Amino acid sequence: MDGKELKRRSFWEKPEGTTGMVFGVAILGGLAYVGYQFIDTIIALAENSLYLGLMLMGLAALIYMILDPRMRNLVWYAYKSVMRFITGLFVQIDPIGVLKSYIEDLKDNLRKMNKQVGILRGQMHKLKEVISTNERQIKSNLNLANRAKQQDKKNIMILKSRKAGRLKESNMKLTDLYKKMEVLYRVLTKMYENSEILLEDVKDQVMVKEQERKAILASHSAMKSAMNIISGNSDKKEMFDMALEAIAEDVSQKVGEMERFMDLSSNFMDSVDLQNGIFEEEGLKMLEKWEKEGTSLLLGESKDQLLDDANDDGKELDLNEPISKPIPAHKNQYDDFFEFDK
Repeated sequence: MDGKELKRRSFWEKPEGTTGMVFGVAILGGLAYVGYQFIDTIIALAENSLYLGLMLMGLAALIYMILDPRMRNLVWYAYKSVMRFITGLFVQIDPIGVLKSYIEDLKDNLRKMNKQVGILRGQMHKLKEVISTNERQIKSNLNLANRAKQQDKKNIMILKSRKAGRLKESNMKLTDLYKKMEVLYRVLTKMYENSEILLEDVKDQVMVKEQERKAILASHSAMKSAMNIISGNSDKKEMFDMALEAIAEDVSQKVGEMERFMDLSSNFMDSVDLQNGIFEEEGLKMLEKWEKEGTSLLLGESKDQLLDDANDDGKELDLNEPISKPIPAHKNQYDDFFEFDK
């Protein structure tokens, strides 16, 4: 992503925007109340030519501030700065601080995901054993049915044939269930690998950009930023923070996707009763819905390939193979976010 193409979130989309909206409504309400309460006083003052002149000068100054883009930007910048300061007293809005909190979330999610992969692997081993046991019983019952047929034992032949049929029908359902579990397993392991890379990239960015941001803040002044904004020039601190906010937004969406899929996987597994060979259809529907959804932020283009591999009988999944350690890319995936300063 080119740093110059960073998606700028408007002031109102940020936490301080909510604060600004509340204060803005309060200020307008306060002005309306004061105007209503003192309307008679204002009218009386207007009858005096001196006070009328002062009020007209004040009104002219207000109109000038509204119409002049530079003055309007300065007032808007001051208002946003105050709202950001107030919001920062209650909410973490510092982009570095936000990214550090996401690092902790990623670490926690990776631990949970690793545990979930282990539980799923164990369930899949059990399911394979159930399917294999059923296959052996199907062959045994069919052999007994053939033997009973040869011996003209019709009742035994019917009983054994029916039992083999029921086991075969059960195995068809269990095989479909195994394929769905395989989708879960392949996706979870790939998400785990990609999330490890994501964690390392974010940690590297925080470590490097925290020092750069300190240097920018050391040479930065509110007056300098205000003058840049008035003159229409880009403020380096604002651009730098915008890049950090874009990273935080991207990480937030990926962490959210990670957590949603873990919840989906957990709900799916909770609906499975291997001992009785039953499972709820709702769990399957949730997974199928996810499969049909668009691209995945965490999986990227590999989502379709993972689904194809899971449904390809020729690509058998090795449950004993450990989760591979991802090889970090030569370039951090968020380096391009800071292209603006090159």
